Amino acid sequence: MKRLLLLLVLAVLLIGGYLYYREVTTGPKFALGQAVKALHDHDVSSFEKYVDVESVTGSLVDQVADQGKALGFMLPGGGLVAKGVLGLAKPQLAKAARKEMQHFVETGSLEAAASSQPQRLVKVSMAGLASKVISPESSFKGVKYVNEQGEQALVGLEFTQPKFDTTMVLEVKMRDRGDYWQITEITNLGQTLGHVARLEKQRLLGGKK
Repeated sequence: MKRLLLLLVLAVLLIGGYLYYREVTTGPKFALGQAVKALHDHDVSSFEKYVDVESVTGSLVDQVADQGKALGFMLPGGGLVAKGVLGLAKPQLAKAARKEMQHFVETGSLEAAASSQPQRLVKVSMAGLASKVISPESSFKGVKYVNEQGEQALVGLEFTQPKFDTTMVLEVKMRDRGDYWQITEITNLGQTLGHVARLEKQRLLGGKK
């Protein structure tokens, strides 16, 4: 009986150890860490392994287009944005967003990525909009939650936003690619940008009193 009990305990420890090893070497948090390392190293190839750039940027363009009216006053050509021009320019915006993200990895600067695009009638920069959520003064607080659902996971990343004396949580969707996880979407950037736009509007209106 004692020998059987010891064998059961050993099996539990081995299984637990394997699951822990798998989590810290191939899980969502590990993939996020590798994406950050690739960004720090300006390694575009490694970054694109852990971030599906086409999927992420395509989703961002859709979200920003949906928030066009709320974001109008924050963007150059805001009046045109409010009239729905963004919806007509999605393919061009998605292509520009992919180039911005690549430039961001190469330079590590959202501002440099935003300024890398040529002038156009409505210059909507995904990097520029992202910098309104994660400003140069912001700091990363930590992973707020990780919800794994089979081959997908939702991860909440919390950042400070000193300008408004609050914090923001960006939720990234990740997919299990077998031996690694990959970011496929930032699910709430559009909503978060809309929230930032409302806070900025309140701040400006408050300053006029």
